[in-house]
Amino acid sequence: MNKNLILTAALMLSSSGAMAQSGTFQLKANLKNLGDTVLVWKGRGAKMDTVLVKKDKFTYTTTMDKPANYYFASPDALRGKSRTKWQLVCVPGEKAELKGDIKSRFDITGSQFYQQYHQLDMMKEATQKKATALSDSLNNLMKNGAKQEDVYKIYSEKMPAILKEQNEKFFAYIAQHANEEASAALVTEFESPEDMEKAKNLLSESVRNGRMKALYEPIFEQIKKQKEMEERSAKLQAAGIEAPDFTLKDIEGNDLALSSLRGKYVILDFWGSWCGWCIKGMPKMKEYYQKYAGKFEILGVDCNDTEQKWKDAVKKNELPWKHVYNPRAKTEEEQANNVCGKYGITGFPTKIIISPEGKIVKTIVGEDPAFYTLLDELFSK
Repeated sequence: MNKNLILTAALMLSSSGAMAQSGTFQLKANLKNLGDTVLVWKGRGAKMDTVLVKKDKFTYTTTMDKPANYYFASPDALRGKSRTKWQLVCVPGEKAELKGDIKSRFDITGSQFYQQYHQLDMMKEATQKKATALSDSLNNLMKNGAKQEDVYKIYSEKMPAILKEQNEKFFAYIAQHANEEASAALVTEFESPEDMEKAKNLLSESVRNGRMKALYEPIFEQIKKQKEMEERSAKLQAAGIEAPDFTLKDIEGNDLALSSLRGKYVILDFWGSWCGWCIKGMPKMKEYYQKYAGKFEILGVDCNDTEQKWKDAVKKNELPWKHVYNPRAKTEEEQANNVCGKYGITGFPTKIIISPEGKIVKTIVGEDPAFYTLLDELFSK
């Protein structure tokens, strides 16, 4: 197994334990160059376990009631200093073994499933090598000063073909192994909800509705919620509707109301100090703010941040426009009344252009070159 892969592996039940719904999962690893510590956690925000590595070996044991994704990484990987990390689908009552070199490749052993998965892994490796090579190439371009829009264009041109090749092979594998529980682990490898649904439906009914559905059911539930949120956002962000007024504290601690800016174009920039793409887009924002000085105002709305981190980010990035701090909502009710809730914000950065009359002109989610094209259309005359 290539060290750069995000490893997905699941174990099949033995015939004698097919009905077991809970139990102990054990992972034994013998991996060269692993280091002395491995951090293990289940999902975002979960408590981390620390496992000590001795002579390249460690054993991790946990009790669980259903299959779940676990994540393994070295401390350096979490700091972005190494790629020593992988994902493992753990199944109650089963054991797995990993052997090899973390810097080159390692293999899965332990049960019949892992023998099957090894074949699948070989199929995945070529495609994922291409994706990794493209990602590394684009990162190097960014480091060397390439324009964001140029990098995005290359990604848009090349990545779809890579993903198409991967998806075709995954679909074929699932169709040929529809009765194997291991095939269910591939459902979450697809990027689009439509492809995930197609993959799930290729599984036999017993596998599709069996214990492995615990891997993808939460994702489908989240997709449903996301769709509902997007439909709500579309209504709240529709061009021509009145932009909801709000009042928040500015960088000096004074109240600043959106309505106080009426009479000129206003760009609401929903961002956060934690948002990498938000920060990467700031130089271009500053360029256009200066290019069309006086023709529009930007109101940065900081979200999901601490007040100090917000102020530090404004100072560090030398952002010359107006700023307000949007406190994090703690309940669903607060979220509905929060500025992000009022505008249906589902991603960052989100930029909403408001007319001098207070009407929404356009909403653009993400760091999209189309935003600057629109500014040129509006203000270059």
